[in-house]
Amino acid sequence: MRENRSLRRALALTLASAFLWGVAHIWAGRTRTGLTLAAVYLLVVSAVVTVVSNAWSHLPSLLLDRLDTASAAAVAVAVVWAAVIVWSWLVVAPRRVRLGPPLIAVAGLCALVVAPLGYASRVAYVSNEVVTSVFAADAPEPVPQALTPVVDPDPDPWAGKERLNVLLVGADSAPDRPGARTDSMTVASVDTRTGESVLFSLPRNLQNVPVDDYPSAALLNEVFQWGEDHGDSGADLLKSTIGDILGLDVDYYAMVDMKGFAQIINAMGGVTITVKNDIVFGAYREGLIKAGTHHMNGTQALWFGRSRTDSDDYQRMGRQKCLLNAVADQADPLKVLRGFERIADVTKRFVSTDIPRSLLPDLIDLAPKVKGADIKSLQFVPPLIRTGNPDWDLIRSKVHDELTPRPVAASAKAKAKTKAVDLDASCA
Repeated sequence: MRENRSLRRALALTLASAFLWGVAHIWAGRTRTGLTLAAVYLLVVSAVVTVVSNAWSHLPSLLLDRLDTASAAAVAVAVVWAAVIVWSWLVVAPRRVRLGPPLIAVAGLCALVVAPLGYASRVAYVSNEVVTSVFAADAPEPVPQALTPVVDPDPDPWAGKERLNVLLVGADSAPDRPGARTDSMTVASVDTRTGESVLFSLPRNLQNVPVDDYPSAALLNEVFQWGEDHGDSGADLLKSTIGDILGLDVDYYAMVDMKGFAQIINAMGGVTITVKNDIVFGAYREGLIKAGTHHMNGTQALWFGRSRTDSDDYQRMGRQKCLLNAVADQADPLKVLRGFERIADVTKRFVSTDIPRSLLPDLIDLAPKVKGADIKSLQFVPPLIRTGNPDWDLIRSKVHDELTPRPVAASAKAKAKTKAVDLDASCA
């Protein structure tokens, strides 16, 4: 009976020591060691609480700068924590049962502590791999000439730039043809102060594209591959071409192969979309998505976004916008976390960009502003634009008008009108 009480007490003290280091040591009379362990534990916990409470909104961007460090730190904390639990058990357990079956319970307690930290370490490690492989390396810093560098106490990551223009590209490659066609091209112009954004979408079939030596009958969606085939960077050529068309400086691009987009949707567990009209897909009309609300897997969502059977490029552009909005709205943290490694693997294989790694923390800080602000959309499609002979001056004029600040009353009225049109047409 006494031995059972001693065993229960030892297990209770070990459990208590998992939540506050040093409890078992203090009870066993090793006061100095116990107090030292408790002090270290409380110091670490208070430091974490202070950082999280004071920098919660910037925590993702702070961690992004130190993913490798975060991964190593999580492993180190897990090892030390497990060692403290085992040490506590050895200090208070009856000598005859220290290595007996109760040690299994102690091992389980260690696993409960180590598993979350181990998973956090894995997430940080995989995230660091994605950042390293997908995002562009930063240019080397110039060697400072002054002996005492001048440090800006409040640096502006956008260097006074009022708008950030990013070209978002959906590429369509297939085994029966060489290269990739950029069938979805949208420039997101984001106000770096407020997060208000305007999406400018260009149809794939624009002709007479303003590129030197480019065939007049060729389409805009062939510019990328034409640049690749003629010894240039296809992405850079597409950025400069679309920048000329819109009258904007396009800062960066991000391109995803649509096959990869389907796999990302699968990793999220699918996406729910309301379809207004039946959609037929496939070269031989072998598929049908009926009108109504459907939870689609990646393949179905891909056909929803790319089918032109019984429709046209412009209706497809509207469906693609609907699909992107649905994915963004439904990508809750739990779904992303469950499919994190699959999403990371797909991202490494199917996403490319020239956004530098050093800009990622600032983009993460900007994201909440974008999500909470108005997002307008302008599509350059008929009857506004004739795709066979586009009026480039008209396109640039429309872009300029959208980005020119308006009086408050007029701006609010225009935003409400634009938003209503977008919501009504997005899933047509």
